[in-house]
Amino acid sequence: MSAEPAPAPTEPAPAPTNVKVCGITRPQDAELAVSLGAWAIGMIFYEPSPRRCSLEQAQLISQALRRKVELVGVFVNEPLPRIAGLAEQLQLSIVQLHGDEGPSFCAEVARRTGAKVCKAAQVAGSGDVRDLERFHVDFHLLDAKSDSGLRGGTGNTFDWALLEQRRSSVPLILSGGLGPENVGEAIDTVRPFAVDVASGVEDAPGRKDEQKMRAFFDAVAAAGARVPA
Repeated sequence: MSAEPAPAPTEPAPAPTNVKVCGITRPQDAELAVSLGAWAIGMIFYEPSPRRCSLEQAQLISQALRRKVELVGVFVNEPLPRIAGLAEQLQLSIVQLHGDEGPSFCAEVARRTGAKVCKAAQVAGSGDVRDLERFHVDFHLLDAKSDSGLRGGTGNTFDWALLEQRRSSVPLILSGGLGPENVGEAIDTVRPFAVDVASGVEDAPGRKDEQKMRAFFDAVAAAGARVPA
């Protein structure tokens, strides 16, 4: 009797894409994000941002959720003592640096806080993608560059084809203009470790819309179920 042919190898299922919901300013929005399966929630501590989270609200969020989700503090060119102080006070698990911080500053943040470090960069061209490879941190976040000078939350996307030139093995968080209508395409194109959303699920800056949030997570799940070509 001849042996039956071995079954053809199957393609491994793609790893699910994580979701970071940024610009959280209210405990109820943070709790909704966690209930939907968020990997991380971002609280912005940058005074000019319309999504700046007050210390009082950040404390409430931290007390309720610090064992359930990655708590990310977002800083822009802040002095190291303030970053370290807030990281300790709020028990942040990730510090996101969204300004002009250099590699040595990122390393010192990691040393002083014990938190993971995410270095963010705004992308206008391929040079911005390559420049981020200097940063040997826990995560890279790529966002769209804005002419307005805003650091994130602009609702703008960038050319995802630029990421074909990325050579770093640091896990990538994709940000910039993502919403329920385009996050599936973004995941299919880039296959990032995580996607980051802020304005795409809001009804006002810093106030998340439940229906948009649910639609976003549904779109991420649907993209994760597709096997890449």
